[in-house]
Amino acid sequence: MAQVPIEELLKRCGSIYRLVILASKRAKEIAEGSPPLVEVQQKKVTSVALEEILQGKVLYKTEAPDEGSAKKGRGAKAKDKKRTSVK
Repeated sequence: MAQVPIEELLKRCGSIYRLVILASKRAKEIAEGSPPLVEVQQKKVTSVALEEILQGKVLYKTEAPDEGSAKKGRGAKAKDKKRTSVK
């Protein structure tokens, strides 16, 4: 496997966890037939994915949750219901 500077990759993703997720998803895409975005000598899909991330061809995109579709915590349904008092 090619030597890819981890510090540079972390600058692109911000977190080792994001880097692993991004690289694994991209490697899977390449393995399923997606063309590589960079020209490299390596044939391993993981090496190609890491090189794409390093060159800025693949980026990690965060999704902002919609307020209507956001998951609610425990007991949220009880709080949302109208409370009626019985006397």
